[in-house]
Amino acid sequence: MANHVYKTIELTGSSPKSLDAAIANAIKKASKTLHNLRWFHVTDTRGEIENGRVAHWQVTMKVGFTLD
Repeated sequence: MANHVYKTIELTGSSPKSLDAAIANAIKKASKTLHNLRWFHVTDTRGEIENGRVAHWQVTMKVGFTLD
């Protein structure tokens, strides 16, 4: 197994559907310009309330990827 060096960035994804969708949206978008994505760690979760209901989810996460 090779020794890896990782770079970590912070992303915030959002979705009106769910926390999972907010995570997936951020990872999908990041994977268009970054490669070798390996892991994520959710660091913050928040949402927007409209008319007494959850209207939107936001998830901030650290995402790690290996350097070439």
